[in-house]
Amino acid sequence: MRLTVAQALVRFLSRQYTERDGQRHRLIAATWGIFGHGNVAGIGQALLETGPDGMPFLQGRNEQAMVHAAVGYARQRGRLSAHAVTTSIGPGATNLVTGAALATINHLPVLLLPGDVFATRPADPVLQQLEVPYAGDVSVNDALRPVSRHFDRITRPEALVPAALQAMRVLTDPAQTGAVTLALPQDVQVEAYDWPEEFFADRTWHISAPQPDPDEWTAACAAVRAARRPLIVAGGGVHHSAGHTALRTLVEATGIPVASTQSGKGSLPFDHPADVGGVGHTGTATANGLARTADLVLGVGTRYTDFTTASATLFQDPGVRFVNLNIAGFDAHKLAALPLLADARAGLRSLTAGLQGHRVDPAYEQEYARAKARWEARVDRAYAVSAADEALPPTQAQVLGLLDALVDDTDILINAAGSLPGDLHKLWRARSADQYHVEYGYSCMGYEIPAAIGVALAAPGRPVWALVGDGTYLMNPTEMVTAVQEGVPIKVVVLDNHGYASIGGLSGAVGGEGFATGYRFRAPDGSYTGDPLPVDLAANAASLGMAVIRARTTRDLREALAEARSATRPTCVYTQTRTPDTVSGPPPAQAWWDVPVAETATRKAAAEAREEYDRQAAQRRRHL
Repeated sequence: MRLTVAQALVRFLSRQYTERDGQRHRLIAATWGIFGHGNVAGIGQALLETGPDGMPFLQGRNEQAMVHAAVGYARQRGRLSAHAVTTSIGPGATNLVTGAALATINHLPVLLLPGDVFATRPADPVLQQLEVPYAGDVSVNDALRPVSRHFDRITRPEALVPAALQAMRVLTDPAQTGAVTLALPQDVQVEAYDWPEEFFADRTWHISAPQPDPDEWTAACAAVRAARRPLIVAGGGVHHSAGHTALRTLVEATGIPVASTQSGKGSLPFDHPADVGGVGHTGTATANGLARTADLVLGVGTRYTDFTTASATLFQDPGVRFVNLNIAGFDAHKLAALPLLADARAGLRSLTAGLQGHRVDPAYEQEYARAKARWEARVDRAYAVSAADEALPPTQAQVLGLLDALVDDTDILINAAGSLPGDLHKLWRARSADQYHVEYGYSCMGYEIPAAIGVALAAPGRPVWALVGDGTYLMNPTEMVTAVQEGVPIKVVVLDNHGYASIGGLSGAVGGEGFATGYRFRAPDGSYTGDPLPVDLAANAASLGMAVIRARTTRDLREALAEARSATRPTCVYTQTRTPDTVSGPPPAQAWWDVPVAETATRKAAAEAREEYDRQAAQRRRHL
């Protein structure tokens, strides 16, 4: 079959499938693209020739945002289906780097197809080519190597066959998946070749679910049985493996409480008796209190980031041990754990069988049940709106409270950066396994709006909310145009606090005194402490085609959110938030986070912050 390299690649991708639990899914469901001279005559022409039935196409406005949309889609589809992203060479390709890093860190599949400079070098350099004097085979696309799970450059047509198969292998490997990059020189894209027809046959990639090793399983079961105060830390692996029912079965049989990472939140619904909320720096007092006294931590599909471990200060019991159920050996061995190398769902089922008849002490269950009730009362206070509050701008916690009163288990909330992830992790009451979509592996500003589009494409008919601050909005609002163009009715909630409020708070805590974190004019002393900038984000959203609702008061916001939820077109709700008092605001951090403070400084704030830093850092420990 004689086709160009680009035509062959698109045809090949249209015939790839995944399978899990007997269900078949198309692997590459669509391709995002922005065209330039590096891909317009190759991949662009191939997509046109293939047509939407063969490969649906989605037009983006920013290359990074296209990757975010693809990642949102893949996460919502349980990593069983993904998108490809095509770009031109040069800046179009390097714009992929941030999105690729996000995908790889979060173990979410996306296929990147950046154009590349001529393989045959008829003219050298070409437009947008980086010349590297010491290496003639380097291009800017090599910046994608460290942020890709697999990288290849297709310099000959016949090289596409093994390269494409390797790309599919990595995309469908639950332990290795992430960004996969096939760099496509622009001349090779259009070169014709006689392809074997078998290359284009339907191919199904089974998603493996490895079972535990018998010896590791025996050791893990013995460790759990011996523990007095066990705690499960549920990570993203529970979601990726569809292990929610298996987790629920285990905890209902054993009474072991479940704390969740940002990626794992929703592994149990918030009202399940064993769900004790988020763990770590942004976690609940309930979960962190249990973590400090746990003598055994069963990590399920977690990477144990510094936010989860409170920078190695959270797990304080002198004899605490770890059992790590993880599909990736790299993570299973962290914290000197007993590894249980397996698919999360398979591992949870095997643990349930191995722990038959075992249950924690009833006093322990009663203890965490009381603590859970106390925390829920604290959430109610943070969400509460008094009669006086109705006429005032809302606090950020009250915004979440209004949403909490409005949504049901079909709604999906998306966030990634700023102060919202902390408030959401502590306060949000996840009603379904996929309602809580907070990207906190890379915590990338600008993720939310394009990711909401990807999620909405993967879950049509469900209300999808992108919650953003003004800092995040200004990073990446462009895909609002895409939502309008495609008729994807995302709901964007913009909370304007005139700057980088999250980092402003952190700056104050580490002796930075909020330096350069507000969106304000310069004051006479040269600092950014003057009046707020006259930026109208609502007007900007309207100019991009969104329906916009301005909410000046809490009462207005309640009505605006309800209107947005029922809207059938992309809608933006804009409100300015007020700083809460210490009683009604969200609870402060319940555990530490290590952000180094200047060891010597002349300013009082930094000196005092260093004293607190040294006090907290003294609690760090190595789990050996």
